[in-house]
Amino acid sequence: MKSIRETLEEIEDKNLHPRAVRSRNTKGREKPEAPHPYRMAFQIDRDRIIHSKAFRRLKHKTQVLLHPIGDHYRTRLTHTLEVSQIARTIARALRLNEDLTEAIALGHDLGHTPFGHAGESVLNELCPGGFKHYFQSLRVVEVLEKNGEGLNLTWEVRDGIVKHSKGKGPIVGPGAEKPETLEGQIVRISDIVAYVNHDIDDAMRAGVLTEEMLPSDCVDVIGSRYSQRIDSMVTDVIEETIKRDYEEIALSQSMLEVLEKLRNFLFKNVYETEIMDAEFLKAKKILRELYEFYENNAKIFEIDAGSFGIKEENLKRRICDFIAGMSDEYALYKYQQFFIPSRWKF
Repeated sequence: MKSIRETLEEIEDKNLHPRAVRSRNTKGREKPEAPHPYRMAFQIDRDRIIHSKAFRRLKHKTQVLLHPIGDHYRTRLTHTLEVSQIARTIARALRLNEDLTEAIALGHDLGHTPFGHAGESVLNELCPGGFKHYFQSLRVVEVLEKNGEGLNLTWEVRDGIVKHSKGKGPIVGPGAEKPETLEGQIVRISDIVAYVNHDIDDAMRAGVLTEEMLPSDCVDVIGSRYSQRIDSMVTDVIEETIKRDYEEIALSQSMLEVLEKLRNFLFKNVYETEIMDAEFLKAKKILRELYEFYENNAKIFEIDAGSFGIKEENLKRRICDFIAGMSDEYALYKYQQFFIPSRWKF
C-alpha cells in the first residue's frame, strides 16, 4: 500500500517546475535513514531545525542594533522568519520546492554569534583557522546539535546554508558563490532583501536614519514604504527568473543596482558609524575577555559548557563554539558573573 509520503512525492512531481528539487531525489544524508511514513525529506529537515536548541537561541541574538531597549526591533530570530516568508513567497510563485526553501532559510543563521557581526569579527581573530558565521551554521547542524550528533540534514539544505552569505561581495553573477539548487539561491537573495529593508526600518525607529536620507533614485524605483520596497524586490526576482527561463534566481540590472546601493548606504550610515563602532568595541571586549577567561580557567569552562560541543576538539575550538552559541543576554550574564563584583548581603 502506498504511504502518505509517497503520495505527497507524486504530487510534487506533478506540480513543481522541472528545475525544482524533488524531495525523493535528494542527494541524501551523511547517515542514511529509513523514509518517514508521511513526511518528505525536506519537511523533516525543517522540523529538526525548528526544534533545535540553536534555533531557540536566535530570539536573544542581535540582528544589527546591539541589545536594544524596545520590543519592536528585529532579533536574529525575527530576521530568520522574515527571510523564510520572503523566500517561500518566491518559491511558491516559481513552483519551486517550498519545503527545501524554508528549511534552508530557517537554518541559514544558526551559527551566528552574540552581538551580530561584532561577535563574528572578534571570534574570527580568536578562533583557530578563523570564524565565519555561515561555516559555523553548517557546523551547528552537522556537529554541534544533539550533543555532537548533529541534525543529519540532507545535502541540499546543508549546501544552501553554507552558501547563503554575501558580506560585501557580489549578490548574483560572476564571483557570487551560488548554492547548487535554485531553492538555495532564493534564500541567498531573500536574505539581503530582508535585511536591507528591515535594517532601514529599525534604523529609522532608533533615530539613526530618516526617510529623507534614503537615496532618492532607489526610492523612485522601489517606493518609500517598507512593504512597497519588499514587494518591488520580490516581484523583480520572480519576473526576472522567469524571463531567464530559470537559468538562475535572478535580479534585473536596475534592481541589482538598487540593492547594492542600499547595502552600501547602510554600511556608511548605520553599520560603520561612530555610534555603532563604539557599541561594537564594547561587545568585542566582552567576548574577548570571556574567551581569555575560559582559556585560562579550563575547569570552569568544562562546568559551564557541560555537554556542549565535541570533547575531542581542542580547547580553543570548543570555547569558540560555546561563545558563538551564546545569546547576547547569556554573554552579558557570564561577563557580569566573572568580572563584575557582587554586592555583599548583610
